[in-house]
Amino acid sequence: MPVITAIEDLKRLHKRRVPRMFFEYCESGSYTEQTFRDNVSDFAKLRLRQKVAVDMSNRTIAGTMLGKPVTMPVALAPVGFTGMQSADGEIKAARAAEAFGVPFTLSTMSICSIEDVAAHTTAPFWFQLYVMKDWDFVASALDRARKAGCSALVLTLDLQIMGQRHKDLKNGLSAPPKPTLANIIDIATKWRWAAGMARTKRHSFGNIVGHAKGVKDLSSLGSWTAEQFDPQLDWGKIARIRDMWGGKLILKGVLDEDDARRAADFGADAMIVSNHGGRQLDGALSSIRRLPSIARAVGDQAEVWMDGGIRSGQDVLKALAMGAKATLIGRSYIYGLGALGQAGVSAALEVIRKEIDTTMALCGERDIAKFGAHNLMIPKDFEGDWKD
Repeated sequence: MPVITAIEDLKRLHKRRVPRMFFEYCESGSYTEQTFRDNVSDFAKLRLRQKVAVDMSNRTIAGTMLGKPVTMPVALAPVGFTGMQSADGEIKAARAAEAFGVPFTLSTMSICSIEDVAAHTTAPFWFQLYVMKDWDFVASALDRARKAGCSALVLTLDLQIMGQRHKDLKNGLSAPPKPTLANIIDIATKWRWAAGMARTKRHSFGNIVGHAKGVKDLSSLGSWTAEQFDPQLDWGKIARIRDMWGGKLILKGVLDEDDARRAADFGADAMIVSNHGGRQLDGALSSIRRLPSIARAVGDQAEVWMDGGIRSGQDVLKALAMGAKATLIGRSYIYGLGALGQAGVSAALEVIRKEIDTTMALCGERDIAKFGAHNLMIPKDFEGDWKD
């Protein structure tokens, strides 16, 4: 196994070992990709305060998410096509998360099904739902997640209409890849990936094929997904889903203070400050810049988490200092999965754990719960002075 010292090491391996369409599915945003880039670069504007002559022994970075203990305040975010980054990718990622002691979230658009992941893990995981027009499918997905023992529902709010991702269109993104000449040539150079895919039966969207009306095979899948995202999703439908689910509810895709207040009043157990990794509304502010005002607006009414642009343990600490109770990572663990499978996900988590621990200590803190804005140097204009 190569020496891995940073998430960037995994990203380089991922790019070499996975077909182009799936690497670029991970490493892209919508339209000009401004928000996708800002999610990462805005973290660099926040600087850490060094403190010396402080007892750094007996440190802890453990915490809780939804009242459950976690080894660090980081969960694996839902990512579509995960099982195309590495064969049986969702199972591998869930196993790595379980062994590490952090939550895993399964996407509606996963390759491995809810039942697949449940059969290969012992810890409860979270299920992420995209709201579809087909309410029978929605009800069935919730029932399946409940029977599988999923401990929370992550309801994504910012994909009523899909933002255009130029790279996906140009690459002809599909699961499995279409046998075009360009794809065949590309895959021929990715022998590790191809060998893994040859050994698994899981090659398409396991939560949809065989579970949605009229979707029995790959030929009918594309038209179904293109038509099914529900543009009429509103708070009334969210309430209906909340009542159908009846368990812990996490609302993902909050980027506005008014929406955050509504989510808190609505009874969400947690909300995720997120712009879908820069893959939806291009030109929106980065998650880290929107986080402080949303945290202030909600207070302690609900747990405020954040995703988008986290590539290190230092980024995790900066998010906590700016008001998040916890964070989610997507691309950082996908790089690891594509690079080295389950071992790569574990490596990504270990890199982040070590960076959190070392950075926290050098900032003079021993307990991650006490890490706050006093540990940062924040530009006066970081949140922006915007006209109402």
